[in-house]
Amino acid sequence: MKKFKRAAIYGVIILCCFLLETTIFRTLAIASIVPNLLIVVTSSFGFMRGKKEGLAIGFICGFLKDMLSGEVLGFYALIYMLIGYANGFFRRVFYDEDIKLPLVLIAASEFLYSISIYVFIFMLQSDFSFLFYLGHIIMPELVYTILVTLILYQIILKINRSLEEQEKRSASKFV
Repeated sequence: MKKFKRAAIYGVIILCCFLLETTIFRTLAIASIVPNLLIVVTSSFGFMRGKKEGLAIGFICGFLKDMLSGEVLGFYALIYMLIGYANGFFRRVFYDEDIKLPLVLIAASEFLYSISIYVFIFMLQSDFSFLFYLGHIIMPELVYTILVTLILYQIILKINRSLEEQEKRSASKFV
């Protein structure tokens, strides 16, 4: 029952962030730049819960993005899975109270995501204007994502703490 509740809450968080990113933040776009909320979710659960959950959350987030893009199915799923898995390595050094590590990891994840998109989509189509892409897409999206992370991360952290406290209480009932 605990795992089902956690999975249902993960699903709600992912769906809410996906809908926010594809609807409301599209209207709040600054120079057609939208924050990448799914990277925040994938990275956060990666370093909060570990490699396996980061991988699973990354797959779901990437698959949603694949369904939206209509291009190659599995491309974004693979990128998000790798990001979630890589963030899972930092679970041992993650502390709830410190926001510096999550901000750095989410910024690095966003940067690596954007570089991957450039290399595999634009560069392979002979578009070699990296400095333009860096200045007009990668960096503004990175800044916008970090600004939104300051709020969204706190919400995800509180939900994760609440779930962990409920799991500890229910585990202590059986001991």
